[in-house]
Amino acid sequence: MPKYYDFLNEMKFCKRHLLWHNIFLYMSNKPSILSVHAHPDDEASKGSATVARYSKQGVHTVLVCCTGGEEGDILNPAMDTSDVRANLAEIRLEELRRSAKIIGYNEVVMLGYRDSGMPDSPANKDPRSFAAAPVQEATAALVKVIRRTKPQVIITYDRNSSGYLHPDHLKVHDISVAGFHASGDPDLFPDSGPPWQPAKLYYTVWSAKRVQALHEKLLANGHQSPFNESWLSRLTPADDITTVIDISKEWDVRFEALRAHATQIDPNSGFWAVLNSDLARQAYPYDDYILAMSRVGFSKDETDLFERVTMLSQ
Repeated sequence: MPKYYDFLNEMKFCKRHLLWHNIFLYMSNKPSILSVHAHPDDEASKGSATVARYSKQGVHTVLVCCTGGEEGDILNPAMDTSDVRANLAEIRLEELRRSAKIIGYNEVVMLGYRDSGMPDSPANKDPRSFAAAPVQEATAALVKVIRRTKPQVIITYDRNSSGYLHPDHLKVHDISVAGFHASGDPDLFPDSGPPWQPAKLYYTVWSAKRVQALHEKLLANGHQSPFNESWLSRLTPADDITTVIDISKEWDVRFEALRAHATQIDPNSGFWAVLNSDLARQAYPYDDYILAMSRVGFSKDETDLFERVTMLSQ
């Protein structure tokens, strides 16, 4: 019994020592966030206001975009011309640059794969597509970026991308999780640079609480709501949310970044107008996340992605 007890105490000491060692290591480097997204415009619709908030605080922000969005439909009638269709890849890249500047990203890294298109489409089989890329190859490319930019925090998608089963979104999850673990292992991908272990990995999600609050606010003020039961059924339950970021001061960033993607966003669409309305800001001025992996401990009710890492002031 004494030996077992001493062993447990020794293990607890080692874990505490490792925890403080990690915190010292993370605090000795400039705070950095790396977001991994599938296509141009995803960086605007998911977590953009959060990134803008941290960018204003001086956090180094890096965007990894895995594909060029070549298979995206032109969803804005004003942009649906023969010239745009013929040059869609170049136009979407320029839209991405404008959006990233609005959000405040310090660096944009294109992973270099082709848009895989929707599930079961011919584009899935294109050998240049992200869906066709070997997971190990794509993970190595991401690990190289992680090790060079040294983020304490990584933002990515959950396992089923909140119900949006696009092959590229699912692949983003796979390589982000693999990259989080592999980047700190010196035995893995030795050609991708010296090891660096991120502290935390988050899933950016749409919570049921957020959509329900917006739905009720719209109805209470005599407006139609674009949200129905099918919407609510694919959203993240409130109990799964670990981290809620106040984006009230950065609220307009998301819509301005989305507008930069003129081929994808119709500014006259009722859906996007609703999401950017003052009613939406009043209903739920937050971005929601799930803390999926952590080297510095877990907790719920976080209000800072760097909690227990650099303890940025609110």
